[in-house]
Amino acid sequence: MRRCSRTGCANPAVATLTYAYADSTAVVGPLATYSEPHSYDLCEEHALRLTAPRGWEVVRHQGEFAAPEPTVDDLTALAEAVREAGRADVAPKMPDVPIGTQRRGHLRVLPDPHED
Repeated sequence: MRRCSRTGCANPAVATLTYAYADSTAVVGPLATYSEPHSYDLCEEHALRLTAPRGWEVVRHQGEFAAPEPTVDDLTALAEAVREAGRADVAPKMPDVPIGTQRRGHLRVLPDPHED
């Protein structure tokens, strides 16, 4: 379930806000199928109360914003992730480290190429 993008809001998202900068328009519509990098997911309260800067227009979906139902794909992916995490025989695979390097967590320390 996606959450509202507004800071401090943990409500479920039911709408997507997208800006059309060329037209000075903010568009609030039903929740997009996928989260996009330049759009914002909003809960019902924030979707209905959104205002735009002076000179901008807000185009808002008419009607109710309904929370999306989980799809079979979402439920299957969740079940498989839980099942995989619960397996005790699976050890995390460590990446191969080239000779002459040291690993520190997710970082690698490489030898100085100028030192002989």
